[in-house]
Amino acid sequence: MTSLIRHITIDCADAYRLGTFWSQVLDTPLDDDDRPGDPEALVAAPGVAVLFIQVPELKSAKNRLHLDLQPQDRSRDEEVERLLALGAALLDDRRNPDGTGWAVLADPEGNEFCVERSAAEREKTA
Repeated sequence: MTSLIRHITIDCADAYRLGTFWSQVLDTPLDDDDRPGDPEALVAAPGVAVLFIQVPELKSAKNRLHLDLQPQDRSRDEEVERLLALGAALLDDRRNPDGTGWAVLADPEGNEFCVERSAAEREKTA
């Protein structure tokens, strides 16, 4: 193997604020060196780290890349409610009556992400 993905990097207006939101989403603390006002914040989540970089431009269009989250210890709907309480916004509800589908949310800076069914929910409908 010649390369591996070290970070998923997200441009943002306030790295510490957005990093704090995502640290709560992923239940992983910010890096010990991160402070309010820093131009970078790192959430070293299991699997892959998410790095937030402060940039001067505001988000202006739909993301070309987004994260898909799969709850590990709760249902998709419970996770959606938790994320809304943390400050996410529901953009598009693609959940179906039969339990399939997903929810499209946005973080506090408008970056889209999806919440899929948990593994347990997938097994029930398989």
